[in-house]
Amino acid sequence: MNNQFKAHPWHGIPIGEQAPKQVTAFIEIVPTDTVKYEVDKDTGYLKIDRPQKYSNIVPALYGFIPMTYCDEQVASLARERSGREIEKGDGDPIDICVLSEHAITHGNIILQAIPIGGFRLLDKGEADDKIIAILKGDGMYQAYDDLSQLPESVVQRLKHYFLTYKNLPGEPMTCEIVNVYGKEEAHDVIRRSVEDYWLLMRNLAKQSK
Repeated sequence: MNNQFKAHPWHGIPIGEQAPKQVTAFIEIVPTDTVKYEVDKDTGYLKIDRPQKYSNIVPALYGFIPMTYCDEQVASLARERSGREIEKGDGDPIDICVLSEHAITHGNIILQAIPIGGFRLLDKGEADDKIIAILKGDGMYQAYDDLSQLPESVVQRLKHYFLTYKNLPGEPMTCEIVNVYGKEEAHDVIRRSVEDYWLLMRNLAKQSK
């Protein structure tokens, strides 16, 4: 009998058999959104996080990779590669930004994405990596195999968004990008985040006994 219930986007959707080279991404927001949506961890439904008060709009499809978690394994890699004192990960699934030439008009969808790199972002000192990927089969972006091959204008636009998307006028910046990395390191981050996820699941299972 088929499952009659909607799968939880974080826990119920497989990351994909070809991960980390190709992953399932759950998309929460798209460039036309003027409200920031995010998945409610308890229910799995999209909720409004906050209205976008200013002109900083996400420049690509944005969401997370199911069955991942940004915790000690990801933070350990961040410490190793950045040389910074990073206490922990941000405690959320790994974020992913998916590039496509197509105008996809709404979130709450899943797609297949091919990671090509990422940004090692620190948010108030916590590891908060952003994986950059392309939509599988995209006519324009499929030509790019690594973040280093992207036009610099695209990389700078993504950087600007992540450096400022939580910033309010007159307040100090809380986000910084300490590394920009390519495909192979993006694969490492995803592997670590899968380890963090299953460590989290085992700890929760122990607590429930």
